[in-house]
Amino acid sequence: MAKGDPAGTARGRRATTRSARPGGTTPGTGDLVQLLTPDGDRIDKVTWHDGTEYRVDFTDEEYRGLYRDLVLVRKLDAEATALQRQGELGIWASLLGQEAAQVGSGRALRTQDMAFPTYREHGVLYCRGIDPIMPLGLFRGVDLGGWDPNEFKFNMYTIVIGAQTLHATGYAMGVNMDGRTGTDDGEAVIAYFGDGASAQGDVNEAFIWASVFNAPMVFFCQNNQYAISEPLERQTRIPLYQRAAGFGFPGVRVDGNDVLATYAVTRAALDNARHGQGPTLIEAYTYRMGAHTTTDDPTRYRIASEVEAWQAKDPIARVRTFLTKQGIADDAFLAEVDEQAKQEALRLRERVLEMPDPEPLTMFDNVFPHGSPEVDAQRELTARYMDSFEGSAH
Repeated sequence: MAKGDPAGTARGRRATTRSARPGGTTPGTGDLVQLLTPDGDRIDKVTWHDGTEYRVDFTDEEYRGLYRDLVLVRKLDAEATALQRQGELGIWASLLGQEAAQVGSGRALRTQDMAFPTYREHGVLYCRGIDPIMPLGLFRGVDLGGWDPNEFKFNMYTIVIGAQTLHATGYAMGVNMDGRTGTDDGEAVIAYFGDGASAQGDVNEAFIWASVFNAPMVFFCQNNQYAISEPLERQTRIPLYQRAAGFGFPGVRVDGNDVLATYAVTRAALDNARHGQGPTLIEAYTYRMGAHTTTDDPTRYRIASEVEAWQAKDPIARVRTFLTKQGIADDAFLAEVDEQAKQEALRLRERVLEMPDPEPLTMFDNVFPHGSPEVDAQRELTARYMDSFEGSAH
């Protein structure tokens, strides 16, 4: 687990933007914050357009911890995809390719911060210390997700596109009303969403409310280039981070395949929020290497050369190259991490297969905290219907 803090200068309330470029165009030099190149070369510091300086100061142990996180998260995700393909999960939304965006931002959260995920933030969930079996129970249909949002400061998965940004903004407004901002120990809130969700009304309404009420919010957009099958250029005519200026708060684009830059940018935005400086929009420029979900076929709407170009920017490969170049990790460490990932994935598979199928009537449990005559009547009707099949081949 990485603990090091980025150093940065304070910045104003509004970001200075560069000339617009089509949303689907890969950013060039100066168009995004990057601290680790695809070749594994370390950049000491980067200054964004508004004068904010981003850098990180990690120990060798913390660098190795970030690499371990990335490898474990990818392996667990791959195991979940395999389980779905084998009929053990109903559906799965893979994070393949987006590990750095999730681990970098997840590790940037302080203990008191609250996160509101979509249905793909398995890496952030892992960083918050939640048992990785939890989302698999949801997608297997065994439960609705079993973690306590108050304990882990990580809300339940949200399937409705963009709805969590409103939930997060309302929560953040409450943080302000409770006086839990303005100090180093203040609470900040982060909401995750994708580039497709940025076109939803809920997200834009959240931008308005967060801005007007100066909510301690970080809007973290994982721009993975596709809203299912629709490419980014069909969603926006300007880079997504530039939209923030129209709502009155700063926006910044970070290399979402760079775990160091993602950490630095997210930590700085969260700290600004907790100190009462209001919301920030982070656009993590990344790529979904796999399918939108296991019901999707990405070969129908994108070409192989595009995927290959992004594979050259793989978030894990660049960290591994950096570690070996700098002598921070040797072959023995890399092999040990791979073995740990393999064993944890195996244990995850075993636990999924051991999950008991819920009794059908349990769907009526916990609908209301104190019960309901209507739900009780529905339970009774369902029970009689099921009893009617006794002794038959059904």
